[in-house]
Amino acid sequence: MSSTVPVPHGLPTERNAGPFDPPREITALRAARPVSPLVFPDGHEGWLVTGYEEVRQLLADTRFSSRQDIGILHALDASPDMPVQTEPSPQIPGMFIAMDPPQHTRLRRKLISAFTVKRMKQLEEHIVELAERQLDEMALLTPPVDLVREFALPLPSLVICEMLGVPYADRATFQTNTAKFMLRDQALEEKMAAYGAMMTYLAQLVAGKRAEPGDDILSDLARDEDLSIEELTGISFLLLLAGHETTANMLSLGTFALLEHPEQLAELHADPDLVPGAVEELLRYLTVADIFYRYATEDLELGGETIPAGSTVVVSLLAANRDPRRFDDPDALDIHRATRGLVSFGHGVHQCLGQQLARVEMRAGFAALIRRFPGLTLAVPASEVKLRTDMNIYGVHELPVTWAPAG
Repeated sequence: MSSTVPVPHGLPTERNAGPFDPPREITALRAARPVSPLVFPDGHEGWLVTGYEEVRQLLADTRFSSRQDIGILHALDASPDMPVQTEPSPQIPGMFIAMDPPQHTRLRRKLISAFTVKRMKQLEEHIVELAERQLDEMALLTPPVDLVREFALPLPSLVICEMLGVPYADRATFQTNTAKFMLRDQALEEKMAAYGAMMTYLAQLVAGKRAEPGDDILSDLARDEDLSIEELTGISFLLLLAGHETTANMLSLGTFALLEHPEQLAELHADPDLVPGAVEELLRYLTVADIFYRYATEDLELGGETIPAGSTVVVSLLAANRDPRRFDDPDALDIHRATRGLVSFGHGVHQCLGQQLARVEMRAGFAALIRRFPGLTLAVPASEVKLRTDMNIYGVHELPVTWAPAG
């Protein structure tokens, strides 16, 4: 591998190649050195992995640990007020994405039955109903409207609230706190306050479900005496966060991408059977949950490089999904593409538990939106759409859209 490429200091995040493409520096780095050194804001010399095969290999190898309590996982989004970390972070009960087997296996196993393909199929009809109902409300509004607020955020929020047994009336509180927690440059004090507020709320909720279980996932988990209230709280935080943030951003950014590719949008209008394939391609093309961290527990070889023990390794799923060594013409959106092997939901033991739910929501959401609003267009120039480059999950802050009134 060439080592003549400049070593990046910090992670390039400016979407200077367009709103849907990785930063140009990332694309250049993947071509020249798919496993590259990376200097973190605190001076740590870690690594950035951008190549498709290298990302898959890393995610399948649990010696690249997800734990934050065995060594220092150096942050790329450290705000200036954040003290330089000198000790590992304590492990948070129930937060199984930051665990390795066997602890990870124990907790994940308790959730598998809640997210089976069969259970998602059973939910599909209800999710279609929720999408239609949300669009009924949107159709009553006078355009322009913000698609994020009126459709992309409410739909997955409704679904995950119902599934978990979280009162939908509380959504404004948890969405506000989620936004503060996900903000990259948020002051540590504010970030921890938002996190603390969510954990306090969820601890009360799961304690209530243990006392009086209902018919929902958190109640099913609360019946399991093997799980502590702290573990239940951590699990519910993960499910609530992942259950609305990622899908909401896929629905809004995906709509933006389709509006910018009108010929493909027209094909979807003409043939709704193309929607499932289009969802897979949008997942690959946009990869809204892009950056993940691992910690090298020993000296490891990857992509012809030696990664020393103790290194923080940053993984870019977006860069991997745009690797020309894996996908032909990867920077083109092509709803007919065979997308098998995409890494949008990760790979290995941490592959996203809710991926089938996300697919069902996106298929229902895009199909209904395209059918109900055939004349949907952006209400502002594409260059004025506010991108979420400041957030840990990519998307748009708002998507102002308009349509011709029926008549």
